[in-house]
Amino acid sequence: MTSITILFSCKENKPNISQAENNEQGNNTYVIKNVNIIPMTKENELIKNATVVIKDNKILSINKPIPNNATIIEGKGKWLIPGLIDMHVHNLADTSLSTNYATKGATLFMDNQDFMLLYVANGVTTAFELSGRVEHFGQRNEILKGNVLGPRIALAILIDGGDSSNNANTPSDGRQIVRLAKTQGYEFIKVYSNLNAETYKAIIDEAKKENMKVIGHIPNVFRGNTKDAFIPHFGMVAHAEEFSSQTKEYNKLKAEEFAKMTKDNGTWFMPNLSNLVRIAEQARSLDSVRYLKSFKYVHPLMQSKWIVSNQYNKGTSPKRVAHFDSLVDFHVLLVKVFKEAGIPMVAGTDAGTSGIVWGFSLHDELKLLVDAGLTTEEALVSATRLPATWLEIDDKIGTVEVGKFADLVLLDKNPLENIENTRKISGVFVNGKWISKEKIDTMLSDLAEKNITNKSKYDWKKRREY
Repeated sequence: MTSITILFSCKENKPNISQAENNEQGNNTYVIKNVNIIPMTKENELIKNATVVIKDNKILSINKPIPNNATIIEGKGKWLIPGLIDMHVHNLADTSLSTNYATKGATLFMDNQDFMLLYVANGVTTAFELSGRVEHFGQRNEILKGNVLGPRIALAILIDGGDSSNNANTPSDGRQIVRLAKTQGYEFIKVYSNLNAETYKAIIDEAKKENMKVIGHIPNVFRGNTKDAFIPHFGMVAHAEEFSSQTKEYNKLKAEEFAKMTKDNGTWFMPNLSNLVRIAEQARSLDSVRYLKSFKYVHPLMQSKWIVSNQYNKGTSPKRVAHFDSLVDFHVLLVKVFKEAGIPMVAGTDAGTSGIVWGFSLHDELKLLVDAGLTTEEALVSATRLPATWLEIDDKIGTVEVGKFADLVLLDKNPLENIENTRKISGVFVNGKWISKEKIDTMLSDLAEKNITNKSKYDWKKRREY
């Protein structure tokens, strides 16, 4: 049911926003005074009325002397948390939708800053791309060079069976793709639904040899014998939907069976509750997309696609809606049972699927996780420390500690009291660059206006003409 979506826009020159922000501040040392820190360490002891010094792109000190000539940010009554991590995204990058030929290249170009703004505005400072393409490497490099202000990006290559791109239908082909992915610079492998059993197992075995973690779907071939999919080094299940697609028994006994095989294998779990919730809403009515508050920030071509080519609304019926509702309920049950079993869970949204808007969707996911039974602290852990641990970069991000990268979110209210307070953003540090709420609001307003202006230029039905 999930889909991978690519978005494009006309490229245009615009100021380097990260440099502009630094020029306004005049230096690269900041001090947040009188702030309440929620460090998200295992102990997670609150540090109240703290002084945090940020120099260059790292946290220099907490409750130490203030350097001269630092830019002061008043944090009284505010709450500082680590930058948020979305562990399941499909980022938008340059591509061509029309017939290719030698030297042609892309014909639709992504304005990377417009797109990455959606993450920055929501305090999402790291994203895990689960359908990586070569264009995503270039996108990431633009961020690293400082030409674009955006999140850190981890890249997984998707390997599927059948006739898809990066397809593998034999064990030898699967192993070869893993080796090529490693040499090309991918850090992770994503296994997908149409792999046959032997190729699936070979891919995971080769990934272990190449020291690449594996995340993904439970291939359809394992329906009726799901346990056989849980082999050593299958690191994370990317959707609750992967379990519901393996059975027609949506009950606690089946959930406990899935939890046991997951825990016994040392596999982590990404519930991705927002996926089926949004699908069920769209099956009822496309108004659920049209009236999203964040819809105006989505590029007009994607706005068009989500309305005129919506696979979840097409051919919908009361029976289909009821089925989606039953999946939503089962996924909530899975979260409760997996929590009881002590299985690590991380937050991911499948951003890019219709109705799931990058950045904004992570706050929706956190609310759904709390509604499903996680505490507010557990939900925050699922979007900070635990993702950093699984990505093996917890020495760099995921907590508010001296020496970590300055990926931070300053909130007006305490998210431990109400998870919805993660939306109440006063400002964001992205790799040490401070973006105030006022700046974010201005940038979002400009983007919404730009999208309105360009709306008539884009029609998904005419995409092959671009």
